Amino acid sequence: MLLSFILLIAAAQAQEPEKSLSKLPSVTVKSLDGKVINTAELTNNGKPMIISFWALWCKPCINELTTIADVYDEWVEETGVKLIAVSIDDSRSSSKVGPTVNGKGWEYEVLLDANGDFKRAMNVNMIPHTFLINGKGEIVWQHTSFSEGSELQLIDMVRKLNAGESLEQH
Repeated sequence: MLLSFILLIAAAQAQEPEKSLSKLPSVTVKSLDGKVINTAELTNNGKPMIISFWALWCKPCINELTTIADVYDEWVEETGVKLIAVSIDDSRSSSKVGPTVNGKGWEYEVLLDANGDFKRAMNVNMIPHTFLINGKGEIVWQHTSFSEGSELQLIDMVRKLNAGESLEQH
């Protein structure tokens, strides 16, 4: 009985139009060159954005961003997507972020969230934590952890988003 009630509620929620999507919160972070940026103003001219929270000490994060870097140019060309890598390293280690990014040849926009304000506002508890943002700046999908092949699911989600398809997990 309880299970059927839960399924009924879930089905009712699945039928609702996507009106309750949350927007990016308004907190300040810094670019690698020290420019202050309001996260609510992050945009990609109506195209999807991927926001990936990571840290220097997080091996799966580095693996994910390095794996995506190998195909990033093709992703951008095909879908127009932009990836923003948000480092949650604290102020002591954030000075190493730029050299790491340059050393790996990552072409992403990299932001520093040294105080953890953006991380907290996005409810990130575990990294890597990747968000997919639609062209209207709404969070439409998120994923934690990284394993070989996860990037294929991510680009598949971007393609679905561009095609106007549902992102529901089946």
